[in-house]
Amino acid sequence: ARQSPTFFPTRCPMRYQRHLRHLRFSPGFHIAISNTRSQAAMMTLAPGKSEGGPRNRHTGGDRWLFVVAGTGVARVKRKKYVLRSGSLFLIEKGTLYEMKNTGTTPLQTRNLYQPPANRSDGTKRPAGKAKRTE
Repeated sequence: ARQSPTFFPTRCPMRYQRHLRHLRFSPGFHIAISNTRSQAAMMTLAPGKSEGGPRNRHTGGDRWLFVVAGTGVARVKRKKYVLRSGSLFLIEKGTLYEMKNTGTTPLQTRNLYQPPANRSDGTKRPAGKAKRTE
């Protein structure tokens, strides 16, 4: 019987390998996988460190952030949100935000962007324009 393309056995056929990444956290921000419509990344913040800032806007697209481990605080539009393992958080395109690790262990997140917000080297892409549909 044929296996579904969404199921990946231990030894994945070559034709599916571009869709599969086994993620391991390391310090900083890293793009895990990307295509023209979306992007997945990993971020690790050391205790006391922050990402973003009072003038930082997410211009490239929406960002879904899932906290894998650690604790922190997100400030979005001057509102404070507590982040902990299992939190799923949305930062919408154009929103001012900042995240800080308030715990004693690394804050590890998996991030999904739609459309892709970063280049392969991790630098931010410029704000895109919506395509017209007629």
